[in-house]
Amino acid sequence: MLLNDRVALVTGASRGIGASTAKILAQRGARVAMGARTVSDLQAVAASIQKKGGKALVVPCDVVDPSQVRAMIEAVTKKWGRLDILVNNAGLGTQAKPVEEVSPEEWDETILLNLKSVFLCTRAAAPVMKRQKYGRIVNVSSFAGRFFSRLSGPSYSSAKAGVLGFTRHMAAELGPFGICVNSVAPSPTLTERVKVKWDSRPEEERQKILAGIPLGRVAKPEEIATVIAFLASEDASYVNGVCIDVNGGSWMT
Repeated sequence: MLLNDRVALVTGASRGIGASTAKILAQRGARVAMGARTVSDLQAVAASIQKKGGKALVVPCDVVDPSQVRAMIEAVTKKWGRLDILVNNAGLGTQAKPVEEVSPEEWDETILLNLKSVFLCTRAAAPVMKRQKYGRIVNVSSFAGRFFSRLSGPSYSSAKAGVLGFTRHMAAELGPFGICVNSVAPSPTLTERVKVKWDSRPEEERQKILAGIPLGRVAKPEEIATVIAFLASEDASYVNGVCIDVNGGSWMT
């Protein structure tokens, strides 16, 4: 699954699954651009990659701003001449609460960050990949999009389900141009943000969640990142329009 000389862009790469994905893609030979709003965190991830001999580019971006997204794609292609891999990872969970307590503003914000951002980044990257007649797009959905969220609210589950529908449509639309579009659906993963939510849950509730996972534990970010790296590689050259569930067996199809 070597990615020598491939150019990758990972959104939401400042921490968690995004940071782990950027590091693993770089370890496998890709030149990795990283987009997020927190520049200092991006720089720390880039420094870690460069320390190990990898190539990294920090591209600050708010992925819900179309002009910033276009500028991010342009910065990558200006630097390295192409864009082979796009990992749409940027997103954020919500507070778990009943639907009647979710405000319209909260709903719109969640859809914007978790679903519209995927559309905006794909829309900006597609023309580049079409010209190349090659591309790999990996969208990070969630167990919540397959089933329901154990730690977030209904808007998050809806947004992540939307990511799956968008993935399938893009796989059909972009496949003829040599672009494979796939997704991953992680179950709760111990990123920095999720760990705060996880630790705040009563022990009884945590044990109930773990009882529903055959492997008996929650995921680590690198366990999601390695599956993303597979979908970004030539080993997945005939995989298109699928969602790989990375959930320890808690959801089986």
